[in-house]
Amino acid sequence: MHLTKYIFVTGGVTSSLGKGIIAASLAKLLQARGYSVTIQKLDPYLNIDPGTLNPYEHGECYVTNDGAETDLDLGHYERFLDVPTSQANNVTTGRIYQSVIDKERRGDYLGKTVQIIPHITDEIKYRIKLLEQSNAFDIIITEIGGTIGDIESLPYVEAVRQLMWEMGRENALVIHLTLLPYLSTTGELKTKPTQHSVKMLMESGISPDILVCRTEHHITEDIRNKLALFCNVEKRAIIESIDAETIYDVPLLMLEEGLDQVVLEKFKLSTDKKPDLTKWNEFLKKFKNPTKVVEIGLIGKYVELRDSYKSIVESTIHAGAVNDTKVNIHWIHSEDLEVEKVSEQLKDLQGIIVAPGFGSRGIEGKIKAVQFARDNNIPFFGICLGMQMAVIEYARNVLHLENANSTEMDENTPFPVIDLMNEQKTITDKGGTMRLGEWKCELDKDSKTYNAYKSELIKERHRHRYEFNNQYLEAFEKAGLKAVGRNPETKLVEVVEVENHPWFVGVQYHPEYKSTVLNPHPLFVSFIQAALNYRKY
Repeated sequence: MHLTKYIFVTGGVTSSLGKGIIAASLAKLLQARGYSVTIQKLDPYLNIDPGTLNPYEHGECYVTNDGAETDLDLGHYERFLDVPTSQANNVTTGRIYQSVIDKERRGDYLGKTVQIIPHITDEIKYRIKLLEQSNAFDIIITEIGGTIGDIESLPYVEAVRQLMWEMGRENALVIHLTLLPYLSTTGELKTKPTQHSVKMLMESGISPDILVCRTEHHITEDIRNKLALFCNVEKRAIIESIDAETIYDVPLLMLEEGLDQVVLEKFKLSTDKKPDLTKWNEFLKKFKNPTKVVEIGLIGKYVELRDSYKSIVESTIHAGAVNDTKVNIHWIHSEDLEVEKVSEQLKDLQGIIVAPGFGSRGIEGKIKAVQFARDNNIPFFGICLGMQMAVIEYARNVLHLENANSTEMDENTPFPVIDLMNEQKTITDKGGTMRLGEWKCELDKDSKTYNAYKSELIKERHRHRYEFNNQYLEAFEKAGLKAVGRNPETKLVEVVEVENHPWFVGVQYHPEYKSTVLNPHPLFVSFIQAALNYRKY
């Protein structure tokens, strides 16, 4: 009988300690030992999903193949494991409460009083175990957002307590991630915050099996002994998580600390097969020992919070490693691009990415960046809104359609070269109503995009409401902006390229969501190659 094992990852002391990276790193090690692993994220906020959250609030909204708008940690999970996630891999409190209230409205509870326990906790347990139904995973890692003691997290912690009792300690364990702060005045790491965090967790009825301690300095034997004694955790299960050079070093650091070994021993699973991290180490070697450097400008609206473009940045890292190249990203706010100074602001770049986004703020700066790349034969990569800006720039400056625009920015534009999709025109709710998830695209063989993919039919993830207006397609193509990728069913334009340009590609989809450590996205790889070629001029 196949019996799935569960690992619950909680956090204490402070947020942003890296639960997602620790979970992804452990999953990578277990996967490298031959176990089938997936990770899910339970987010304690009341939003239904991150789709309506401002990127300044929550970083990027990550999108899965099946159209779920999710937390950016799912991007880490996919990049580390090279396995797609789904709707079931991200749950928010808003979704939990919505489901319970919908059931109450239908009369599913037969008039009973609806309460946190058992109704909310039962719904949480159901969502946690949803991934188990496929019988595809040996181990499911569940990361609980927030920190122990947060009022929002209490129902999740209670649900985990119940599951631990129902499953038995041999089938479920808890990893608690805490901070060991360093006091420079005394020159020592302090364990008291971790002790208090563990105490609070135990007051909720959960005793941690493994303690992962974030630290700036190595943990001494004395500290390990102290933590083991006061936190009621085996000494071998006190895991040091020292600050790493990159997130991609963390799996190796966890391997050195024996995190995967301790987990498997506690589950009474085989530890005979050692982790095969050959390809991972090859990537790290290339990443850390580049022979070339390129300067890439990332033109965006949310550059103050770099997590807003997390997947794009990681995709350039993956593509850089393939090309033995260090990619230096220059963060450029589109509002800061001044018409008369654009050439001065962008002159040192060997490639320009115009990033996704929503709304009219900073749009003219993006259009000026597109024009600069096109006029100067600099490799250009427009993603989603970036592709739309390329179309608008071409309409204005090549087709001479004055005031051409997207109806998102100007409802009364005389030339709506980008327009709202027909099926979107009657929609009023903003959450979860865009064109989302994986869609097909047919590529012209005579295109740089096809040369990158080496395939006529591709599938990519989308997140947008506005599209290229096919009424203008013939005029654009006659003028040299070619639609080289289209959806086979709807005929909507997915990819545009400028003729007689070294590398000018705009895509309506989000290729960054599919780039992983072991399978870098071909378009990013091709873009970095083009930037290297431009550098040689």
